[in-house]
Amino acid sequence: MLRKIGVNKSVPNIYFMKTLAILHSTVRAEEKMLLKAGQGRGLVVKLIDIREQIFNPDTFIVDFDIALERSVSTVKGTYAVRFLEAMNIPVVNSSPISSICEDKFITSLILRRAHVQTPQFALVFGIDQAKEAVEQLGGFPVVVKPNGGSWGRLLAKINDMDSLEAIIEHKDVLGSPQQKAIYMQAYVDKPGRDIRAFVINGKAICAIYRASEHWITNTARGAEATNCPITKEMATLSKKASDAIGGGILAMDIFETDEGLMVNEVNHTMEFKNSEKPTGVSISGAIIDYCMEVLKHA
Repeated sequence: MLRKIGVNKSVPNIYFMKTLAILHSTVRAEEKMLLKAGQGRGLVVKLIDIREQIFNPDTFIVDFDIALERSVSTVKGTYAVRFLEAMNIPVVNSSPISSICEDKFITSLILRRAHVQTPQFALVFGIDQAKEAVEQLGGFPVVVKPNGGSWGRLLAKINDMDSLEAIIEHKDVLGSPQQKAIYMQAYVDKPGRDIRAFVINGKAICAIYRASEHWITNTARGAEATNCPITKEMATLSKKASDAIGGGILAMDIFETDEGLMVNEVNHTMEFKNSEKPTGVSISGAIIDYCMEVLKHA
């Protein structure tokens, strides 16, 4: 039986004896923080390595109440979520949310349809179309990025036609079928930083500035994280983007422009180990609390 000694007494009794499964493909600092936050709230927390599972609906034993998907692998995470949902187990984030966020082109389409300010973009499949798209996007520079991916990998800032031709030729000859779908964005000149806002079910709970001399400002690439106050504009933009995607636990990359804030990308299994200290907000705790809210209404 779960002992309540040392458990935060302010935590609702509904948390006790509930079991949360954290689905992972490797245990990072974030998963350890989530484990600690869950246990501190009186939950039983199971770490489930999805690489070791046999997802057979006739034999799979469900010994948890809700799952939190934290896999580094998008492919593995997607299959695990779909399987558990078919077994009527609530999962955070759900498959409709993750299917949007795991594809940058789809994310951009959803945001644009909801009239959320976002960089101009286009998708093409060949060099002639890419050249025309550059003109439609306002000329060089443009950014070419993979539809899937994280940590600022495989992004290319294209400054001229020679570079564009070289990048697309490499994608066409060496890339996977997914790489042959060429997602392009108008380049947004940032003030040496961007913003990452952590948004849970429409509410921006905290945010960081990510500052770097490089045009790519991911903390995974060495950007410095400092606290960013949540403004009314940011709160409104975050809520609008979250509603368009379907809520859930999201991290939004936001640009500051002369025309106001715009959402660049939305992540559904974000890292946050570098963000709790500068913001003073327990992002891990807020994630656990949201999972319990989902379970309560499941």
